[in-house]
Amino acid sequence: MSELQLHSIKPGVFDRIQRSVFNEAEIYGLSGLFKALCDPTRLRIVLALKESELCVHDLANLIDSSESNTSHQLRILRSEKIVKFRKEGKQVFYSIADAHITHFITDIQEHLRES
Repeated sequence: MSELQLHSIKPGVFDRIQRSVFNEAEIYGLSGLFKALCDPTRLRIVLALKESELCVHDLANLIDSSESNTSHQLRILRSEKIVKFRKEGKQVFYSIADAHITHFITDIQEHLRES
């Protein structure tokens, strides 16, 4: 970085930003989360699950997809900790993993509505 660029940042701010913002584990985690959510089918699944816990059959019908494809997309969302599941007998129900995901999606929806 050039001397001129370093002087344009307040003392100590450069190092603080570099330490806190460029944490490699966080960068890869965020990248995986955004990659999982950038697919329209997976985003439809997340939006549906934001409204209610659902089984694969109902999700597939809602998003107009096969159960096999829906299950595949759910595996990706589970691997990124966006959705979770629970079993009830032989049936598996999916829901949003936690309130952070719900807030994140809601905040982005509100942002888009304001634009």
